[in-house]
Amino acid sequence: MKKIAFHLNCLEQGGAERVVTNLANQFAGNGYEVLIATEWYGENEFQTDERVRRVHVGLREGDEKKHRLIQFYLRVKYLRDFLKKEKPDILIPFARRALYRGLMAAYFIKIPVLISIRTDPVGHYEELSDKIQIPILFPRADGCVFQTEGAKEFFAPRLQNNSRIILNPINPKYIGVPEPASRTKTVVQSGRLVDFKNQPMLLQAFFEVHKKHPDYDLKIYGGDSLDGTKEILERIIEENHAGEYIHLMGASDSLEQDMADAALFAFSSDWEGLPNALMEAMALGLPIVATDCPCGGPRTIMTNEEDGLLIPIKDAKAMENGINRLIEDPAFAEKLGRNARKIAERANGAAIYEQWQDYIEELCGKYQRK
Repeated sequence: MKKIAFHLNCLEQGGAERVVTNLANQFAGNGYEVLIATEWYGENEFQTDERVRRVHVGLREGDEKKHRLIQFYLRVKYLRDFLKKEKPDILIPFARRALYRGLMAAYFIKIPVLISIRTDPVGHYEELSDKIQIPILFPRADGCVFQTEGAKEFFAPRLQNNSRIILNPINPKYIGVPEPASRTKTVVQSGRLVDFKNQPMLLQAFFEVHKKHPDYDLKIYGGDSLDGTKEILERIIEENHAGEYIHLMGASDSLEQDMADAALFAFSSDWEGLPNALMEAMALGLPIVATDCPCGGPRTIMTNEEDGLLIPIKDAKAMENGINRLIEDPAFAEKLGRNARKIAERANGAAIYEQWQDYIEELCGKYQRK
């Protein structure tokens, strides 16, 4: 079996980190030798299978005192030393800086590099350093995994033609949850309290929904990102005397239970990569109204009027109308929810693992034949 090395900053709980952890565990469970090379250790990390080997390739004691350019060089050097020692059959870096480090570290080493873009490239791959590094380094990638067509279209044709779109795997605890006997009069959202999720817009929309449907409430599940969004939401709720019907629930490890019988799920992000929270809500069979945000995550997994409602970003009125429509037409809402459940057929762990495995084996096979 082949030796696979993933590379990213850490395993702190987040979208890319969760995907790497899931994939690493699955590959290890199927007999592959799996390593995860990280720059540092976080406080709240995902747990890996005991067969997955974690290796520190970040700065060492005393390096933090050195010049930033020296630190950059050392990060690449330490990763390169890791590759020379471990000799993996393929390197798979996740997320922006890890991509650059991985491609530089593998330079002149006979190893294929499969990069993965995990967020909306607009605004995240447009700095001067990106414009310098992308034309130089990305042509050296042997393959690329995108999450959406929108993300793929941002990059040069060569990378587009040398890539695949693979969805995130859905946590199995959200799959197969029985349909509720009845739904509560609660609108839900899950996700960190963070600026780009535009929860203030959702609040503004729900104030109007509540005027028409005063027996409905809104619950937002998610931890504090510490960017000030939580305080903004608390102030908006207080100023509108909405504390009795809008609730910030905090983070939860039992969302598959907390949200299963909700009336609907409201997704309000201005941009995302491929939102795991939205996929989980679909797997639960929740009726959904979602912003059609760049780089096309909701549009990739949903079809408007078939398994959810897609609305423009930053449009409180459209969110209000979408929520009201699902409340007032329960038969239509239930149809959307039943269709949404089908996401599990194409985004369950086994299906996603198989796509990654096929791509990795293909790239390794091509590289060996060179």
